[in-house]
Amino acid sequence: MSLIELIKVIFLGIVEGVTEWLPISSTGHLILVNEFISLNVSKEFWEMFEVVIQLGAILAVVVLYFKKLWPFTTKEKYFIKKDTLMMWLKIVVACIPAAIIGVLFDDKIDELFYHPTPVALALIIVGIIFIIVENHKPKTKINDIKDITFKTAFIIGLAQLVAALFPGVSRSGATIIGGLLLGVSRETSAEFTFFLAVPVMFGASLLKLVKFGFNFTSSELIILALGMISAFVVSIIAIKFLVGYIKKNDFKPFGWYRIVLGLIVLIYFLLIK
Repeated sequence: MSLIELIKVIFLGIVEGVTEWLPISSTGHLILVNEFISLNVSKEFWEMFEVVIQLGAILAVVVLYFKKLWPFTTKEKYFIKKDTLMMWLKIVVACIPAAIIGVLFDDKIDELFYHPTPVALALIIVGIIFIIVENHKPKTKINDIKDITFKTAFIIGLAQLVAALFPGVSRSGATIIGGLLLGVSRETSAEFTFFLAVPVMFGASLLKLVKFGFNFTSSELIILALGMISAFVVSIIAIKFLVGYIKKNDFKPFGWYRIVLGLIVLIYFLLIK
């Protein structure tokens, strides 16, 4: 494998690490980036790679929030932290809609919507929604994950389903918007989004791996490992940035960024290419 290919993989990992957690759509960015610095791999491997690379991003959440995610303890009578167990039950409830649709219609969704034009339109539409929601969002009522009800978790899961159906919407963007509309604070919406990503992204990656098969060449294994490592390192930085940013700022700049990126994708693929 050439040095150029390794650099491409690292760059793709960086793109994934940044865009997976910021509400700006990793899919939209990877489509655009792949147009200019595509890897010398098969179409099947690429489709698997851009999903499985998310495992590195997941690990960043696990490392940063391990104490909040780990449900077991030696300090309580039953060795299980009740609040953490309830949080995981809410996460499971929120994952149900996207999990069902993902398993049943994964290939069909890719075939229908995983193209530049639908992704660009999703970028623009959700960008506009972000701006509208920030200007007219309801009063904040929930400031901690333990206060999110099962009903609220399920509705956030429905918002996540929209992202699963339409690439370019952004999983984090959809769940954060869903949380804001339900009166969940920005910080809590973002944190719940991070935690929700663990089973969702692990499941999506496992599904792609099973469909691709586990017969990798040595070069493909290097690509996967390097991509996940770079995505992990950059995800640590991106998550810390977002958590710090939303303490004093809203999501409108991300909305404007999405609109501009969507227009760039449309102009490039419809008028230039």
